[in-house]
Amino acid sequence: MTQRVVSLLFGSLLSAAVAAQAQNQPLPGATASGAVPATGQRAADYIVAVVNSEPITNQQLRAEVDRVLRQMALAQQRAPDVRELAPQVLERLINDRTQLHFARDAGIRVDEAAVDEAEQNVARQNQIDTVEMYRRLAADGFDRKQFRSQLRDQLTIVRVREREVLQRVKVSELEIDQYLREKQASQDVSSMELNIAHVLVGLPDEPDATQLAAAQAKAQRLLDRARAGDDFARLARENSDALNAAAGGQMGLRPADRYPTLFVNAARDLAVGSLTTVRSGAGIHVLKVLEKRAAGMPASATEQTRASHILLRLSAQLSEAAARERLLAIKKRLEAGQADFATLARESSQDGSAAQGGDLGWAAPGMFVPEFEEVMGTLAPGQISEPLVSRFGVHLITVMERRTVGLSQREMRDSVRAILREKKQEDAFLSWVQELRSRAYVEMRQPPG
Repeated sequence: MTQRVVSLLFGSLLSAAVAAQAQNQPLPGATASGAVPATGQRAADYIVAVVNSEPITNQQLRAEVDRVLRQMALAQQRAPDVRELAPQVLERLINDRTQLHFARDAGIRVDEAAVDEAEQNVARQNQIDTVEMYRRLAADGFDRKQFRSQLRDQLTIVRVREREVLQRVKVSELEIDQYLREKQASQDVSSMELNIAHVLVGLPDEPDATQLAAAQAKAQRLLDRARAGDDFARLARENSDALNAAAGGQMGLRPADRYPTLFVNAARDLAVGSLTTVRSGAGIHVLKVLEKRAAGMPASATEQTRASHILLRLSAQLSEAAARERLLAIKKRLEAGQADFATLARESSQDGSAAQGGDLGWAAPGMFVPEFEEVMGTLAPGQISEPLVSRFGVHLITVMERRTVGLSQREMRDSVRAILREKKQEDAFLSWVQELRSRAYVEMRQPPG
């Protein structure tokens, strides 16, 4: 089961459960496929569709439409007219039902342990424990049995998709060759994706000669230090006047048209790893090209992180609050210089890495669970995190160092294979869902009266 899919599903389930309690509140007029009366009074429920003898009710549809609207509001997206949204939501509910029916007939089952783990993940992603999660759900009239049933359905759909679609998709060596040829044929920087880091030496809107000379001298010193091998991210954190200084000056991999034209022109003839300076209205920028590739191509290099951690596993004897308190005390000792991280990791950590002083070795993106990587990615070398809760327990993390490593030809081809596989999986999944839908008995019903 892919972590990405599971995370996306789990991330929305708590809000979905709470939103379901709005099912007796009217939505602003929708009349698609028998859906949602536009009155201020509670209406008697009725069936809007039947899928293989299983009904979908108006209240179920109402709850799901409301959940989608809430998610769009949280994402600050403009909500469509409910009369347009309701038929789309109903079609998705029908598709989910056909997949659940298929899973049942194929003998695909989700055991209680998997639902337990999902339950814990939902609570952690909402930064609460399960007791608090169910207290909030109960306050909205949503019981534990109903919530776990939703979790089970979502896990079942993931598993049936994996078995029937995802594992059957293959990518040939010829397809990889063709993809590489097509992408490498385009070398125009304007059609590329760039990752540029910068250190900004700020200037006022109308600098005088003294201010300009001082800024130029500072920029040149920073450029010389970077060329001499100083860590560029550290230079940015310590010297940049830009808003992204804490992120080491990185602007992130993005299409060239999403970069300032000034930066794109400066990077046009630079190789990856090269540096230069440019002046903008904000000041003088020391630029470093971190990555440069044809759009759609995998990265030619990846940043690896060497981190250490101290892990306390939760148990009946150690609550989350107690684990946090112990790790905060350890962090206080570290920051006071009373001990080093490796020593305290050997003494306190309950992970297999304890014998190595908590050292996790060099790791590429995707090797750790998302909640761990997210915090690790924000740390500068030498910095210690706040206690972090993951599915394994509570961690204290420190980053020892970072490095950029080029990909081998085999790793590059594996990355292309993953890109092509994901695209083929999307196409195959849509075809499979349409096939299931065509074989199912689906009856659409109009509202009564």
